[in-house]
Amino acid sequence: MKLLKIVPEKTAIRFIAKRNMAFVLSGLLMILSVILFFSQGLNFGIDFRGGTLIEIGTPQTADIGLIRSTVGRLGLGDVKIQEFGSPTDVLIFVEAQFSGDENAEQAQQNVARVVKDALDLALGEGISYRRIEVVGPKVSGELVQQGILAIVMAVILMLIYIWFRFEWQFSLGAVVALVHDVTLTVGIFALTQLEFNLSIIAALLTIVGYSMNDTVVVYDRVRENLRKYKKMELGELLDLSINQTLSRTTMTSLSTLLALFSLYFFGGEVIRGFTFAMIWGVFVGTYSSIFVAAPLLLLTDVKREWSGLGVKTAKSRT
Repeated sequence: MKLLKIVPEKTAIRFIAKRNMAFVLSGLLMILSVILFFSQGLNFGIDFRGGTLIEIGTPQTADIGLIRSTVGRLGLGDVKIQEFGSPTDVLIFVEAQFSGDENAEQAQQNVARVVKDALDLALGEGISYRRIEVVGPKVSGELVQQGILAIVMAVILMLIYIWFRFEWQFSLGAVVALVHDVTLTVGIFALTQLEFNLSIIAALLTIVGYSMNDTVVVYDRVRENLRKYKKMELGELLDLSINQTLSRTTMTSLSTLLALFSLYFFGGEVIRGFTFAMIWGVFVGTYSSIFVAAPLLLLTDVKREWSGLGVKTAKSRT
């Protein structure tokens, strides 16, 4: 059992002493993420852009060059061809044809038929069409709005939950940590230009819940210690609380990462974007719970009741 304990049960790491460095690092990463989002943008998938997605299987290793030239000659606008899993699987993306037109979905279906006829003529028999998805521009625009709304509502509800369970100082720290996690996840997708689709929205919502769970564990221990150690300085008390929950937080993250890495490498191309977002989210969520959410209690000057003396503010060491 001792070999399985990555982090000893009793540690005395001075996390709060490193808070300024952590704040600067997090601030720079958030600013960089925002810059990347507005400068490079996200590589929106067909869910958000609208268009036609066709998945085909070829009897032999797919000739990507031939497929690209065949579809490119059709004059359908932006076309993206990529291998999908094995060398015989190919994904074809064709941009939306009629933005805002009432017959946009019918137009996309016509695109799928034209592409199919062209590929049958160029590649011959033996091609299997495994998936054809059509998303109209109107629907994709609504999906973008609903996705943003879902994330914003999740953060707001978490704010209310923490406010009622703890105090406003705890609520503020938790929400800043959540915004930090979501911003850095969006930033990594803007940097890598991995496809950003509906499954990534689901991953962001999952990250919000996972990060909040880690934060609540730390906050619960902080609240217990505030009642138990009434004369301990707040900075020292926060270090104690983080160290007491460090083993649990680390082991939970590692066990989650084991499952996620298995899904990433062996789960196939369809869920690879989702699992990548989750892996990144576990890392930043664990980091923010320790180095962002807890140290922010110092800045908000969290208060506690002292027996028989009313409410006093616990000052940290400078």
